[in-house]
Amino acid sequence: MTFEEFNALSEFEAVALLRPLVNIPAWAKSVSDARPYICVEDVLQSAESACENWQQEDIAQALSAHPRIGERASGASKEAQLSRGEQATLNISQQTVIDALHEGNLRYEQRFGRVFLIRAKGRSSEEILENLQRRLKNSPDAEYQETAQQLKEITLLRLKEIFQP
Repeated sequence: MTFEEFNALSEFEAVALLRPLVNIPAWAKSVSDARPYICVEDVLQSAESACENWQQEDIAQALSAHPRIGERASGASKEAQLSRGEQATLNISQQTVIDALHEGNLRYEQRFGRVFLIRAKGRSSEEILENLQRRLKNSPDAEYQETAQQLKEITLLRLKEIFQP
């Protein structure tokens, strides 16, 4: 899609296109409402700025649509399809890595009360596991900030893919 095609969408169509990228309706509406854009970079800049307005409730809502890292998202929704595609690059086949991710996910959820979120694209399963172990040592505030940053990275990568030729 080009930015011109994105500009030409109705508000309903634009929001419907953006909603699966991150389950934060106000973000999708904000990016849609800022149209028309003069180039793709403007769309990305607007989207990044809209991420800065996220509150803890927004992030909790967005995380509700994310599967555990290392687990296959179920369902036919666009969100599930995006997640499956992102995690497919991990190539998690070693049982020791699978077990460590499962155990780390459980420890993380017990410690922070939410699913562990990390941008999977471009990372190996070992790198993700190392990040999980490191982040288990974070304070709740530091971990919230890191989670918000990871969610932002995931969202912006997904948005960039919309505008890829």
